Amino acid sequence: MSNERFAIIGAGHFGSAIAIALSRNGAEVLVIDSDINVIQDISEEVAYAVCIDATSKRALIAENILDFDAVIVAIGNDFVKRLLCTANLLDLNVKRIICRTMGDNQRTILEKMGITEFLSPEDEIGTLFAERLLNPNIISYLQLPDGYRIAEILTPTRLIGLTIADLNLRDSYRLSLITIKRRFLSHHGDEKNMHAEMHILGVPENSTIIEANDCFVFFGLSHDIENFIKKNQ
Repeated sequence: MSNERFAIIGAGHFGSAIAIALSRNGAEVLVIDSDINVIQDISEEVAYAVCIDATSKRALIAENILDFDAVIVAIGNDFVKRLLCTANLLDLNVKRIICRTMGDNQRTILEKMGITEFLSPEDEIGTLFAERLLNPNIISYLQLPDGYRIAEILTPTRLIGLTIADLNLRDSYRLSLITIKRRFLSHHGDEKNMHAEMHILGVPENSTIIEANDCFVFFGLSHDIENFIKKNQ
């Protein structure tokens, strides 16, 4: 990722979070917003931050928008402004455009314009929150095509002390264990300054013993993951 260049248009909470995450992972990031206060707040977090009107094609050209590997249109509530900005990017033949959507109607309009990549933070957060209400053991998940998902699951209490081999995940549940996230206590100066840190164990061996507060990271069909949770409650 370190050689990739991204432009983020719209630096609200969502756009800023994307920009900072990309920048911290080594990407070169340009942030564009029409609010000078927002630009000043994020300017030290990214390579470039400019205050311009992204509905102006001339302004986008002046920022060499065509030089970026991808442009993410993260403008929030002003859908008209998001449409105008997206139309400009399409007219300029930007190589990759990723556009924020808020609801099916917005997505349909953007698809008609030719956009194929979308970000829907409100829908995704709402879906994840509902999933966590229904299945408190699910910490997070990534939905994949054809009913598959990668899910982070709290370890059921009844499995503590068993080994990975004891679970027989493939035959009993048709699941693949990608890794285990394990919480370790670390010292900072003295015993009073201790806090928990999560660490990845890599590819677990069959002899790995399951501990309290471990988190499984599974790959499998959604209903097989739900079946694992139900059988081990």
